[in-house]
Amino acid sequence: MSHNIKILEIEKPSTATKTVTMSITAKPNNSSTTPQNSPAHGQITSITAPLPEVLANGDHVIKIKTDSIRDGDKLSYDSAKGLSNHEIVVTSLLAGAFAGALAKSVIAPLDRTKINFQINKDKKFSYRAAAIFVKDTYKNEGFLALWRGNSATMARIIPYASIQFTAHEQWNKFLRIETHPDDHFRRFLSGALAGLTASSLTYPLDLARARMAVTDKYSAYKTLRQVFIKIIQCEGPKTLFRGYVPTLLGVIPYAGMSFFTYDTLKREYFKRTGEKNPTTMYSLMFGAVAGVFGQSSSYPLDIVRRRMQTTGVTPNCQDKYLTIASTIKKIYIEEGIIKGFYKGLSMNWIKGPIAVGISFATYDHFKEFLRKLVHLHYR
Repeated sequence: MSHNIKILEIEKPSTATKTVTMSITAKPNNSSTTPQNSPAHGQITSITAPLPEVLANGDHVIKIKTDSIRDGDKLSYDSAKGLSNHEIVVTSLLAGAFAGALAKSVIAPLDRTKINFQINKDKKFSYRAAAIFVKDTYKNEGFLALWRGNSATMARIIPYASIQFTAHEQWNKFLRIETHPDDHFRRFLSGALAGLTASSLTYPLDLARARMAVTDKYSAYKTLRQVFIKIIQCEGPKTLFRGYVPTLLGVIPYAGMSFFTYDTLKREYFKRTGEKNPTTMYSLMFGAVAGVFGQSSSYPLDIVRRRMQTTGVTPNCQDKYLTIASTIKKIYIEEGIIKGFYKGLSMNWIKGPIAVGISFATYDHFKEFLRKLVHLHYR
């Protein structure tokens, strides 16, 4: 039995992508009946151009081996192919939630340390000072105190990461990224819009997490619920969105550069190896590089938002950071550019790449796993 199958061949960047038609003659099966859902294997009888290593035929994959193809080479298929948009969204939400929770839990002690230096102008940052802070926290409050605020972080990061990764996939579709792969602005914009979407929907949780991170359990907030109650009663509901604008301004370069850099590195990997999905180690490395670029580009605005979020609850309660302009002016006059706006950045270069690397790698691999399960059980 002969099949004429059209495949999409992805060639070198300098040449256009084109469709190749080839004929495959299926090998006879020894059994008298051949299940309709069994994969077809066969010989190539005609070929008009170099072939990719893997060819999709319906829901199955035919592995082609010729003299021009190395054994074991493969071209990854799109795991979302054949899934409904509902299934794509659900698998992306679940993978994003798991990725965000894992990444933030790993770097939670470093995150709490960084925030404490960010919001206190009198604390000079150094690795020695950071180590002393960790030691004192452990001595005075116990080991688990290093994860103080992590419940608020989880309450925020699970919906945030879910929404961000899912929104990025949907924005890619809306902006037609696949048909414009070399449009760098579209790819940057897709990441930036994903970050804006997630930040807008989860911002009060980010403020609550910052408040818990810079206070101890004895003198301020004991639970996430108590944070919201105290803020609403003592400062008013509007306070829940203090620092919202600098957060949005910061997330544009951060999310835009992070997604753009990670996707660019994945594309280069695909061009060189023929594999769409990098190995776990490469995913971690690509995510780490993306984290460095993303966080470095938005760090000064991160300082501004943290000062605004925590004003009135830090030891320097007399310092009021109520607007973006007044906060920037105050930091610049009293602390300068490097010591003020880039305070703690070196720690961010440690924790940031770790968190972003884990997040991107976990999301990609867990999403593929979930979508394969859907294909296996529901197709």
